[in-house]
Amino acid sequence: MEYCVGQLVRSKAGRDKGSDFIVLKVENDYVYVADGSVRRLENPKKKKLKHVQPSGKIAHEIADLLESGTLENYIIRNILKRLNS
Repeated sequence: MEYCVGQLVRSKAGRDKGSDFIVLKVENDYVYVADGSVRRLENPKKKKLKHVQPSGKIAHEIADLLESGTLENYIIRNILKRLNS
């Protein structure tokens, strides 16, 4: 499955196993993810694609907010809440 910016993913491995994240960047075999609380926007987690499980849920506004530089941690938390409900 293709990964894209703003997609909801769940960690399958590591200390954060079972946690939900938003994809901030896709790079070769890696994605950079954040959840806005433990993994903040300033320090996203670099995870291998095989260590995350994609979902069909995508927040398209994330890409626009990243481009404009107005993305904040509270926005990521709110989007995660909305996508999980």
